[in-house]
Amino acid sequence: MSGTSRFRGCFVALVTPFRRDGQVDYERLEALVDFQLEAGMDGLVPCGTTGESATLHPEEQREIIRRVVERVRGRAPVIAGAGTNATEEAVELARHAERAGADAVLSVTPYYNRPTQEGLYQHFRAIAESVRLPVILYNVPSRTGCNLEVKTVLRLAEIPNIIGIKEASGNLEQIMELLRVRPQGFLVLSGDDAWTLPVLALGGDGVISVIANQTPAEMRELVAAALAGDWARARELHYRLLPLMRGNFLETNPIPVKAALAMMGLIEENYRLPLVPPRPETRERLRQILADLNLIPAGAGHGAHAAQS
Repeated sequence: MSGTSRFRGCFVALVTPFRRDGQVDYERLEALVDFQLEAGMDGLVPCGTTGESATLHPEEQREIIRRVVERVRGRAPVIAGAGTNATEEAVELARHAERAGADAVLSVTPYYNRPTQEGLYQHFRAIAESVRLPVILYNVPSRTGCNLEVKTVLRLAEIPNIIGIKEASGNLEQIMELLRVRPQGFLVLSGDDAWTLPVLALGGDGVISVIANQTPAEMRELVAAALAGDWARARELHYRLLPLMRGNFLETNPIPVKAALAMMGLIEENYRLPLVPPRPETRERLRQILADLNLIPAGAGHGAHAAQS
């Protein structure tokens, strides 16, 4: 498991901005990459859940990864989202990520199929064996309908290029057990911003973060402080950012984070169905949180444009 240290820290789960006509807004995407790099982000994760991978066409996904890698120019690791519920398609996504120059791939448990633990093992084994890149597993039962159990993670950890997991099960006992028994060097990254501090306190290695889209410098500092053992500073930042961590999940991710980024002037607020703009009360709550964090001027954000395609 050597060489995994470069995947410790704070990694942003990058949103995918769309234009009003529904096409990917590559100009805004590149600006978002620059925003993250200027804040010192440890790494970027395009085409994950927050990047609306479920509604990206394969050619769009390939182009997004290519452009992010090109824009980053080796200044930070790029972990490309390469997951779907058909193993053959997931393999092809991983292969493209490798061809595009990504540093690793993040692959979610197959959704809807509800495979057995043996099926999950064979799925991820096929992906790992198809590429030379490091593979990070992604466990998010609330979205996929299946849970990647600790015993299966341990089996997968024996495959040399499966180096870690993004854990978003919300099951603290499961996360603790994995941290207790994982092999040396196997990474456990929080998949939920609000759980980042507890996971790091238990020995975790970082986070793949939604809130880092909005507050990259502070979220990165929170993680760095915890990894350095500065728990007072980590707690201070955790409680400062907690309202926004919660606000980003007032409705289905990435609806709130995209609305917030639009209020901040970083993207146009456009979604692809079946995602739609947030309810007025969600928008108002987000506006208040952003103003409290000085991310927008007090009183700003009213009447934000929202479109869908």
